[in-house]
Amino acid sequence: MRGLRGKGREDEKYGGMPARDFLRNHWPAITITVTAAAIACAAFVMLLTMPPHRIVMATGPEGDAYYEVGKRYRAALARANVEVRLVPTAGSVENLALLRDPHSQVSVALIQGGIIGAENASELESLGTLFHEPLWWLRKREIQEPGIDGLRGRKISIGPEGSGTRALVLELMKRTGSERIGELLALPPRAAGEKLLAGQIDVAFMTTSWESPVVQQLLADQRIGLSGFPHADAFVALYPFLNKVVVPRGVFDLAKDQPPTDVVLVATKASLIVRGDLHPAIQYLLLNAAAEIHSGPSIFNRANAFPAAEAIDIPLSSEALRFYKSGPPFLHDYFPFWMAALIGKLIILLIPILGVLYPMTRFLPRIYDWLMRSKVLRMYGELRLLEDEMTGARGTERDTQEMSARLDRLEEQANHLRVPTAYASMIYGLRDHIDLVREGLKKRADQVVEGVVARSE
Repeated sequence: MRGLRGKGREDEKYGGMPARDFLRNHWPAITITVTAAAIACAAFVMLLTMPPHRIVMATGPEGDAYYEVGKRYRAALARANVEVRLVPTAGSVENLALLRDPHSQVSVALIQGGIIGAENASELESLGTLFHEPLWWLRKREIQEPGIDGLRGRKISIGPEGSGTRALVLELMKRTGSERIGELLALPPRAAGEKLLAGQIDVAFMTTSWESPVVQQLLADQRIGLSGFPHADAFVALYPFLNKVVVPRGVFDLAKDQPPTDVVLVATKASLIVRGDLHPAIQYLLLNAAAEIHSGPSIFNRANAFPAAEAIDIPLSSEALRFYKSGPPFLHDYFPFWMAALIGKLIILLIPILGVLYPMTRFLPRIYDWLMRSKVLRMYGELRLLEDEMTGARGTERDTQEMSARLDRLEEQANHLRVPTAYASMIYGLRDHIDLVREGLKKRADQVVEGVVARSE
C-alpha cells in the first residue's frame, strides 16, 4: 500500500504521468532547459572573472624615466576607468622581485633587458620592448683619460641596490676585470647627478632613456662630459641583450657642437613585463597604451619602431602575439573597454553552445516526431503480423482464442500508451484498426463454425 501511495504521489507530481514516462516524453524540453541553465551558470562565472578595476605597477625612483613613463600609463588607463597605482622602486631588480612575489600585488613592471634569467621567468610574460636604454657614462669634463683608465681611483656611482644599472655595470666591470678600480657608490640617478654637478663624485653610470630628465640636465652642463665604450662591439657580441647605439655629434646642441664627436654607447631595451595571470583585457589596454606612448621617433630609432614584438628574456604573452600580428580586438574599436571584454567573453562562450543548440533545434523536432510515431508504428507492425498469421491459420477454435487474446493484449497496450495530444489521433486510429482485425477474426470464426455444422449435417 505504501508503494502504491508513493506511486500515486509521483503520478500527481507529473500530472498523472509516471516520472519515467515524463522524462521519456519531454526529454527535448528538458535538454534545452539544462542547456539554458548551463549558459546562465557560465555567464555568472564570466561576470566573476571580469577585468579588475585597479592594478599595481612597479616603476623606478620618483623623477626617474621609469616613473615618468609609469605616469603616462596611469593616465592612459584612467581613460578606460582602470586605476594604476605606481610603486616607486630602486629599479629593475627590485621590480622583478615584486613581480615574482604574489603578496606584493604588483602585476606589471618596467624591466631592463638582461635582468631576468630563465629561472626567474616561469610566472612572467612580456608585452614587448618599449625603448632603448643606453648605459650613460657621465664624468667630470676635466677627466681626460679614455676608457677604463679614466676610472682608476675615482668615486663612481653605479646605481643603488636593486637597480638594473648596478647589475649591468658590475657585470661589465667583472668582464673587464675592473671591479676594484675605484670607489663604487650606490646612488640613485637624481642624487648621482646632483653630486656629479657639485664635484663630490667623478663618474656616474646610468641606464635610462634619452628623454630622462637627469640625463638631459647633465648633458646640458658644460662641466659634464660623455664617454663612449671602446669595446661596444665586443660587449654586444658577448651579451645578446645589449645593442650598440650612437649619440650623433652635435645632437644635443648644434650651435655649441655638443657632443663634439659621435659617442658609441651600449644599450639595453626596456620591456613591459606582466604576471602570467594578469587579465587578457588589461594586457590589451597596456599594449594600446604602449603603442600610444612609445611609437614616436627618438635619436636611436625611427617612428613606430616601438613597441616591438621582442622577447629578450621571457616569451611574449599570447595576447601580445595577437596584438602585434593583427592589432587590438575589433570590439575595442566600437565599445567601451568593459563592454568589449564582456562581449568578447560571450562570443567565446556562445559559439560552441550555438554549435550544439542549432543542430538540436533543427533535428530534435524530427527525432522527437520519429520517436513518438515509432511507438505507435511498432504496434502497427505487431497488428500486421497478427493479421498475416490469421490469414494463414487453419481456423481452429484454439487458434482463434489465441489470436483474440493477443489482440486484447495489443489493445491494452494501446490504451496505456502515453503520447502527447498531437499524436492522439494515431492511438485512436490504431484502436479502430484493432477493432477491424477483431471483426475479421470473428467473421472467420463464424465461417469456421458454419463449415463444421454443414459437414455434420
